Amino acid sequence: MLLVGLPASGKSTWLSDRAGVLSSDAMRALVRDDEADQTIHGLVFKLMRDFLRYRLQLGAEVTYIDATNLTRKHRRPFVKMALYAEAQVEAVYFDTPLDECLRRNAARSRVVPPEAITMLAVRLQPPTREEGFQVIQTVEP
Repeated sequence: MLLVGLPASGKSTWLSDRAGVLSSDAMRALVRDDEADQTIHGLVFKLMRDFLRYRLQLGAEVTYIDATNLTRKHRRPFVKMALYAEAQVEAVYFDTPLDECLRRNAARSRVVPPEAITMLAVRLQPPTREEGFQVIQTVEP
């Protein structure tokens, strides 16, 4: 399952009691001891794709991809891998308004710069079935 949504839209909170989570923030913390380090973006997503490949090969029941996954381009490698493995491909879209994300972000311990969230909101492309998703679940605040 690919989670799609802005920072502070509720993705990680929604996943808090689930197993099988591949999180870009957790991967940054594992590799660089800093979940906010954006300088290793390419490596983080390569590792996430590698881990997903292993989980698919080993028959994991479900894998959650916890990242913003804002654009079709960013989602495509994960979708392709799952389709190749003949796994069901689902998206969980967090349709949280920008102003709510900014409010939640301000209350978090690790704050994303508000201008970065605003910039990301412009790029957000909601997931579609044409991308290969068999199921799209929408989570509203």
